[in-house]
Amino acid sequence: MTTKRKDYGTDLIKYLLSAAVACFLLYFTFRGVKWEDFLTGLKSCRWGYIVVSMVAGIAAFWFRGVRWREILLPLDGSISRRATFNAVNIGYIANFVFPRIGEFVRCGFITKNSVPEKFSGDGLPKKKASYDKVLGTVVLERSWDMISMVLILLALLVFKWQEFGEFFVEKMWKPFEEKMDFSAWWVLAGILVICSALVCLTYLTRNRIKLSRKIADVCKGLLQGVFSCLKMKSKWKFFLYTLLIWLMYWVMSVATMSAMPDLDGLGPVDALFLMIAGSFGWLVPVPGGFGAFHFIVSLALSTIYGVPFASGIIFATLSHESQAITMAVCGGVSYLDETFRK
Repeated sequence: MTTKRKDYGTDLIKYLLSAAVACFLLYFTFRGVKWEDFLTGLKSCRWGYIVVSMVAGIAAFWFRGVRWREILLPLDGSISRRATFNAVNIGYIANFVFPRIGEFVRCGFITKNSVPEKFSGDGLPKKKASYDKVLGTVVLERSWDMISMVLILLALLVFKWQEFGEFFVEKMWKPFEEKMDFSAWWVLAGILVICSALVCLTYLTRNRIKLSRKIADVCKGLLQGVFSCLKMKSKWKFFLYTLLIWLMYWVMSVATMSAMPDLDGLGPVDALFLMIAGSFGWLVPVPGGFGAFHFIVSLALSTIYGVPFASGIIFATLSHESQAITMAVCGGVSYLDETFRK
């Protein structure tokens, strides 16, 4: 009982800290905003484009669900597109409660709905798609998302260095390095050394220490999930769905940009850059990306394009809140669908 209270207390502290960071970033971003100008800017928006952006967001969720299913099929061929789509949506609304927890929630959802393969030693049904294997597929999926984002970013930096390269160097990397007394590369090297030492220690003691054995079993399941991509019958579908997901994200960025008269001078490549900048905002561990997304996107618009910070905040607010509403609606509908279906 004591352990449970401690775990709940730790989770509560983590949530309060991440929520506090989100509130601080929102305050820092909106502190100089003239609300009359902000509301006037919102009224001048072309709301039809926001609807287009939200529809593209729903399409991205669907493609993400069916792409995930392609990885899961070698583990359990009974998993449906409907189940993975609902799992993705429910995971998104879970992220608003606690950052990044949605990935674990959707894994649990799929595991719970997987058909039993056999009974374990304690008499409980053992699922075909066990939790650790499903979590491995999410690691694979997110790895490809990161690879895709890095490739798009590198293409922008190579072909548009003057416009975009200096933003990441001057506004992101240098401020991080200046806060440290030594090079940030040493921090990265230290983290790699520590992680390597922990992996070796776990592997060498897996047959003697119970905790090491459990960690080794979980890692084995993760690797099975990651390498399940090699067993996919139609690998081309995975890459096609990945392309379609990022295409929908780009359409969302273009549509939101087109909704604002102040940004009429920007083009499709600029929308691609803002999409990547916004992706960094979603990666910050705060509930739903609140604050971090607004700050990074507004900073990018004002630094590179000279767009007034107030206009940048309007774009960031339209972009983030339209996505947040889409996630909330889709998540709610998926939750109700699964509840009534059962």
